[in-house]
Amino acid sequence: MEFPMRNCLMGNLYRLWRALPRLKANFSADARVTKVILLGALISCTFLPQSAVASDISPALIQESGISIAENASAPSRIANFGNEISSPASKKLAHWVMDSGDNRNLPFVIIDKVNARVFVFDALGEIKGATSALLGLAIGDDSVPGIGQRKLSEIRPNERTTPAGRFVASLDRDIHGKEILWVDYDTAVSLHPVVKGTPSERRAARLASASVSDKRISYGCINVSVSFYEKVVSQIFTGTNGIVYILPETRSAAEVFGSYDVEDPARKQVSTRPVQSSNTATR
Repeated sequence: MEFPMRNCLMGNLYRLWRALPRLKANFSADARVTKVILLGALISCTFLPQSAVASDISPALIQESGISIAENASAPSRIANFGNEISSPASKKLAHWVMDSGDNRNLPFVIIDKVNARVFVFDALGEIKGATSALLGLAIGDDSVPGIGQRKLSEIRPNERTTPAGRFVASLDRDIHGKEILWVDYDTAVSLHPVVKGTPSERRAARLASASVSDKRISYGCINVSVSFYEKVVSQIFTGTNGIVYILPETRSAAEVFGSYDVEDPARKQVSTRPVQSSNTATR
């Protein structure tokens, strides 16, 4: 389960408390009283359920009090650390937005770049834990056919074999054969799992090792990675916790799918209007 972040509210309360001495002298008595109230609110906020904190203090209210907010405006952006991994601009922009906005809710997260057939796994702090090539859905597209998760694989046509774009709450589970997988979306039966043999003509292992991106489009929608990468990176970082999987679109913009912004854009901090997709029953 995910909860709204309360860091922004606590930060604003703390800044108000620290700034009160700078108020005009004729409001000194009121300032002392207000300081006590704010300090109490700051302490109580620490123990409140996160769901109880739904919004930040209005900038207009701060402005009316005469308190400077320059220190907040100049706060540096939080960005993800890709280390030495090579990534596309789209992957970097999304990962930086995830960290700057706190959209991962302090959970580990995965970015899947369908255009380049790459998977990037990060810990909750945005540090890269591993990256690899992956097999993806045969068909180009960002949506799944309604009800596809309840169909037999033999009933899914080639043009319906898409890996849907979106934001998903993912967790480790078992498939119908008892093997561990990372469930990405139950409704569409999409998961991230070790590469399977499939039919001999699909040559999945050979495709995964190929340098050609076009060779990577073969699955029914699931994300296939090497056995070693799954066991050493994916399974370990998701053990005992949920996480977020972001699948980049290939026919739409990331801003349209996630409500994301460019962290390096000065006018970036706009309110996201992205609806949170529900997460999560044969592996595709």
